[in-house]
Amino acid sequence: MSDVTRPDADVVVVGYGPVGMAMAVRLAQLGYRVTCLERYAGLYNLPRAAIFDDETMRTFDQIGIAEHMLPLIKPQPNYEWRNADGELLLEVEYAPRGRAGWAEWYMMYQPDLESALDARCRELGVDVRFSSPVVGYTTTEDAVQVHVDGGESLTAAYVVACDGGNSFTRSFLGIDEVDHGFAEPWMVCDFRLTGPIDLPDASQVCNPAQPQSIISLGPTHHRFSFMLDSEEAFASEADPEKVWRRVSTHLTPDDAELIRVATYTFRSRIATRWRSDRILLAGDAAHQMPPFLGQGMCSGIRDAQNLAFKLDLILRGLAGPALLDTYQSEREPHVTFVVLKGKELGSIQTMRDPEAAARRDEEYLARRRASVTPDKVVFPGLGPGVVRSNDPADGRLAIQGRVACPGADGPDSERPADDEPNLFDRVVGYGATLVVDGRAMSRADADGLAAGSSYVGRVVVVGGDGDVADPAGDYAAFFDNLGVVGVLVRPDFYMYGCARQPGDLGDLVRSYEEALGGSVGQGVQASAPSMRA
Repeated sequence: MSDVTRPDADVVVVGYGPVGMAMAVRLAQLGYRVTCLERYAGLYNLPRAAIFDDETMRTFDQIGIAEHMLPLIKPQPNYEWRNADGELLLEVEYAPRGRAGWAEWYMMYQPDLESALDARCRELGVDVRFSSPVVGYTTTEDAVQVHVDGGESLTAAYVVACDGGNSFTRSFLGIDEVDHGFAEPWMVCDFRLTGPIDLPDASQVCNPAQPQSIISLGPTHHRFSFMLDSEEAFASEADPEKVWRRVSTHLTPDDAELIRVATYTFRSRIATRWRSDRILLAGDAAHQMPPFLGQGMCSGIRDAQNLAFKLDLILRGLAGPALLDTYQSEREPHVTFVVLKGKELGSIQTMRDPEAAARRDEEYLARRRASVTPDKVVFPGLGPGVVRSNDPADGRLAIQGRVACPGADGPDSERPADDEPNLFDRVVGYGATLVVDGRAMSRADADGLAAGSSYVGRVVVVGGDGDVADPAGDYAAFFDNLGVVGVLVRPDFYMYGCARQPGDLGDLVRSYEEALGGSVGQGVQASAPSMRA
């Protein structure tokens, strides 16, 4: 664009919750001018999400808030189901270090996270505008006009709408949703603890008379949730005296302060289109899911990562707008799996028929008596897109092991040399990376594999005489399990593809460049005509 037509922002983010803020921070870190529009007068400042996983924590570390959040969150080692009699039906254990290098499950108080993300937005110069509800959009060939209540309009190259399950943007664009048939009303009761107390940290009470969940919201808050017979029941059940009676076996007013009672209808819906020209949906605007896997916010953060690196390439002229078509094709299969799995688990947990619940209880108790360990839910990789087909990496999340950099700085790190193992990202840095097994290729032989590439920022040889040591053998085991000598990891931490032999590594880089660069010159997808408020 010429200076005369330069937009007010490179990207406008609509909605200033965790997903919108994460989106804004990632783009601002990449050097873009970002404006966030929020309809509320300030931060929402009430807990909604309660859980996030190791992949999300990896993003928070990249964003620059992980160390700030660590004292405010609580790693959760397990998740349990109990029946009406308190018998343990199922217990899933979570590792203190997962595939992404952090604890597999954290409990949090969402306002703490939002404060940390807001601070990063301000530090990075994001233009945050509260009391700015969007009332319409006008799309043109090379920009979007965003119309704000009160008559103001601003232009952007792209818009990412993170405006929640009741998304104005989705409605304005006329985008339908697929309803997967799960809708349950729940009453959520949040407490601020006033002293030490022993409470279940992650427990689903599978009582047909009253399904409920009890979860930690970090070190100082706790949540009790109760399934309601109908949404209308909330008006009477939300009475504080009734709430205290419901939780009396665990809490009294001497132990905690009741800070919120809210009703939610958990839904399972996925938008049919996540993109209309230069406007994209992310987070709950694109998909809503039951909470039983704790993946609602996590899924939105994955959306933000996927979009951030693709928008970066497009705005730099290294890819065309058609690359954004791969956003939904890659992310939707993952989201659909989570929605359907959450629906399945929720249906089992919340059985209201006493006879069916008794049969469920006996089945799970029999498994425990037989010492059958429950399987963890394993999420699928990306769907079709910037993923090499028929590849062992299969669009899966790359590991983050611990590496050491004795005697030299990391290849793209400001951190000093250190014999102590540290997280791969912290030693090496971020961006598209070719990660090579040092047992199969020397550092000298790896030189030039990505020379001159605009798409692959670095080659890192792990182990052997490479750039970093692999003291615990994390990467050796990873390469051996895949049967490969190298993987190409995208900026969103997912693998594009792998190489089985050293001679295949150069082809892997070229294939990735072609997959991205091939979209240059392709126009914006056809969609509905431009609309004006």
